[in-house]
Amino acid sequence: MRRHDFEPGKLVIGLVLLGGCAAYLAAAAGRWHFPAYVLLPALGIALCVSGAVSALAVSVRRRRDPAGRDDRD
Repeated sequence: MRRHDFEPGKLVIGLVLLGGCAAYLAAAAGRWHFPAYVLLPALGIALCVSGAVSALAVSVRRRRDPAGRDDRD
């Protein structure tokens, strides 16, 4: 099986979504109360941050290999 590249943008958005799930579970259990309208802007911000992180990762990868070769084969 081929190895996959590390994608930090997916890590960022995954952690934010897991945090949102944990917040809803804590609210359902009665341990924590938060306004539900806070999660929608947090998700939008997380999507923007994850896009910026992904763009940064792509630029770093291109800078390491200026010829643009794809050595995954």
